Amino acid sequence: MSKKTNRDEKNFRQAALDYHSTEPKGKIEVIPSKPHSSQRDLSLAYSPGVAIPCLEIEKNPKLAYEYTGKGNLVAVISNGTAVLGLGDIGAEASKPVMEGKGLLFKIFADINVFDIEINEKDPDKFIDIVKGIAPTFGGINLEDIKAPEAFYIEQRLKEELDIPLMHDDQHGTAIISAAALINALEIAGKKIEEVKVVVNGAGAAAIACTKLYLELGLRKENVLMCDSKGIINQRRENLTPEKIFFIADTEIDTLTDALKNADVFIGLSKADVMTAAMLKSMAKNPVVFGLANPNPEIDYDLAMKTRPDTIMATGRSDYPNQVNNVLGFPYIFRGALDVQATGINEAMKLAAVRAIANLAKQPVPEAVLLAYNLKGLSFSREYFIPKPFDNRLITEVSIAVAKAAMESGIAGKAIENFEEYETALLDRMGRDEKLIRMMQSRARANPKRVTFGNAEEYNVLKAAQIVYEEGIAHPILMGEKKFVKEQMKKFGIEMDVPIVDPMDTDQDENRIKYRKTLWNMRERKGMNEYKAKRYVRQRDYFGPLMLHHGDTDALLVGFSKNYSSVLKPILKIIEREKGVSKISSMMMILTEKRPLFFADTTVSQNPTAEDLVNIARMSEMTVKTFAVEPRIAMLSFENFSGISDTSKKVAKAVSILHEKFPDMIVDGEIQPDFALNADLLADYPFSKLGKIPANVFVFPNLESANISYKIIRGLKVAQVVGPILMGLKQPVHVLQMRASVDEIVNLATIAVLDAQRREKAE
Repeated sequence: MSKKTNRDEKNFRQAALDYHSTEPKGKIEVIPSKPHSSQRDLSLAYSPGVAIPCLEIEKNPKLAYEYTGKGNLVAVISNGTAVLGLGDIGAEASKPVMEGKGLLFKIFADINVFDIEINEKDPDKFIDIVKGIAPTFGGINLEDIKAPEAFYIEQRLKEELDIPLMHDDQHGTAIISAAALINALEIAGKKIEEVKVVVNGAGAAAIACTKLYLELGLRKENVLMCDSKGIINQRRENLTPEKIFFIADTEIDTLTDALKNADVFIGLSKADVMTAAMLKSMAKNPVVFGLANPNPEIDYDLAMKTRPDTIMATGRSDYPNQVNNVLGFPYIFRGALDVQATGINEAMKLAAVRAIANLAKQPVPEAVLLAYNLKGLSFSREYFIPKPFDNRLITEVSIAVAKAAMESGIAGKAIENFEEYETALLDRMGRDEKLIRMMQSRARANPKRVTFGNAEEYNVLKAAQIVYEEGIAHPILMGEKKFVKEQMKKFGIEMDVPIVDPMDTDQDENRIKYRKTLWNMRERKGMNEYKAKRYVRQRDYFGPLMLHHGDTDALLVGFSKNYSSVLKPILKIIEREKGVSKISSMMMILTEKRPLFFADTTVSQNPTAEDLVNIARMSEMTVKTFAVEPRIAMLSFENFSGISDTSKKVAKAVSILHEKFPDMIVDGEIQPDFALNADLLADYPFSKLGKIPANVFVFPNLESANISYKIIRGLKVAQVVGPILMGLKQPVHVLQMRASVDEIVNLATIAVLDAQRREKAE
C-alpha cells in the first residue's frame, strides 16, 4: 500500500471537518414518519388525538411497540472513556463517533438511532442514568466505554433491563471473529477442541472474544492470554476478575514463547507486536487474526511472505478477510427488535456466529462480485468471512437471531411466517447509498484515468480531488493551465495530477496527431485541414480525441455548456457500439428505497417504436452492470389500451420486445404510478412485470423524460446521477449544467466502471 503524504493527511482532515459541518450538521436527523400537512393530521399526531394511545399504553406497556417507534429505535450510549484509539476524550467529543454508529445502524439495517453521550464516569451513576431513559428505546448499544468498568456496566444493565442490550466493542468483535475462526480452522483442517490459542490483549474485546470461543468448544487449558505485562499465569498479581478467569498454569511469560507451536494467534492489541520469527515458530497452517487498527499485529504481506500457509484475517478492508463489526451488530439488533426480545443472550450470539460463518461457504451472488470488482469468490484462505456489502447478511443473520430468541424463550413476539419476514427485511434495504458505495468500491479496485473538462470550475476541481484522494480514479484536468493552478491555490485544493491545456505548447505533438485524425475521420463531411487545426485547440474536440487515441480511459465534459452543443463533437469522433443505430442516455434516480432508471433523458427527441426498442435494450444492459435486475416499464399516459398515437407507438415497441427478446422483463404501455405500485399492477395479471414494481422507465419522448428527472432534481427528493450515455464504443459522459460536486463524483465513478467493463470485453 502507498503511504499517505502530509498533504493527503491535511486534505483528509479538512474533508472530514467539511463533511461533518456541512448543513445539516452532523450525520443523523429526525424526520416525521406520519402525514402532518393538515389540521386533522396534527390533531391526531398531538393533542387531542395523542391521548388515546397514551391511555392504551398505560393499561398495557407492551402497546408502546404498537403505537410508537420504540420497536425500531436503538440508543447508542457512551461516556467517551475509550473512543476508538483516542482514549478518554470525554462524552461531548465522542458524539461524532456515536452519530456515525447511528448512521451504520440506519443504512445497514434500517434501525433508527438516538445517540446519547453521558458525562458520567462513575459506573453506578452511569447505570442509573441508562436505566432511567431505557423505556424510550427498543434496544441499547453501549459503545466506547473503558474496561474494566465496561464489564460491570453491561452485566448490571443486562440483569436489570428487559430490552436487547450489547456492548459492541466486546461482543461485536467476538461474534465476527468467532465466525472467522470456525471457518479458518476448517480450512486449516483443525478442530477447535484441540487447537492451542494465544490471545494478545486482555481488554474488553479480547475477554469477550475468548469467552465466546470457549462457547464454541475451545478448551480453557489451551488458551494463553497476554497483556502488556506478559502472559497471564499463576505468578501474576493484582489482576482484574476478568483476567483471573484466564490465569494459565504455565511457566511461559512472553508472547514469543507462547507462540511456539501455537495453532491460532488472536491479536487485539497494537501494531507490529508479532515478528516474522514468532510466526515461523507456530504450527502448520497457522491462523493469524491481526485485529489491531489501523495496522495489524503483523503486516499482511510480511505474514504471507514469511509463511505462505498462514490463514489470516485483519481489521482492514484492503486485505482479505476483514473482521468488521458491521457484519454483525446491525443485523443482531434487527432480529432482536423484530421479536421484541428481552435481551441478547448467548444463544442469539452463537446463532449470529454460525449464520455469518455459513454465509461465507455459500455461492457468492453476482452483485457481491460486482461490488468488489471480482471475477469469482469462493470459500478459501482468501475468503472465509462475508463481505460487508453482501446484501444476504440482513436476512441470514437477522432471521437466525430472531429464531434463536424465540427458541430460547426471550422473544416477546413471535414471527409466524419467516418467508414474509425475509421479504420485509429485503424491502428495508433498497436504500440508494449502498449502490453508490458498491460502485465506488468497484472503481477503487481498478481505477482508470478520467479526464475532467472545465477544470477551472470549483465543483469540477473538488470532485476531481475527491476521486483522487478516494482512489476512485486517476484524474486528468483539462483547462487553461495557468487559471486551473490559480483556482486550485485559491480553493486550497492540492493534488498531484496532470493538467492538459489544449492551447499549451506542451500539447504541440498531440495537436498534430489529433488534427490528422479529425481530418481523416471527417474529410468527406466538410472537414479540411484548416478547420481541423482550429478545432483541436477547442476542448470540446480535444477531449474526445484524447479518448479516441487512448490518452485517457474516460471523459467527463459539459458542466458549463448546453448538453447538445457538447454532445455534437463527441458524436463526430467517438464511434457507436456495434449494432447501435442511435445512442441514448439514462438517469439513475437514487430514492430512499431503491434505485430507479429513466431513459432516454437527453438525446432522442421523438423516438420511433424501433428507437424505443433500442433504448430499452441498452437500458437493460446498462442496469445489469450495476448488479440490479432490470424490470422495464414502457411508459405512456394510458394503461394497455393503445388508443392515442403515443400509446400505439409504445405498444408496438413492447410487441417487438416480447417477440424478439422474450426473456426481458418488460411491458407497457403503462402509467408510471401503476408501474411503481404492486397493488395497482395486480389489476393486470397478464403483464410480464407481475406484481413486482418496475425500476427502469422508458419514456415515450425526450420532453417527458427530461422534465420528469429535472423536477426530481430540482425538488431534491432524490439523488440524481447522470446522464449516463449509452451506445458509444468508449466511456464518455456529459455532465448536467452546474452539476454538484456529488453528481460529478458519481458520474466519474460510473465512467470508471464503464472503462473497466470495456477493458474486460477486449
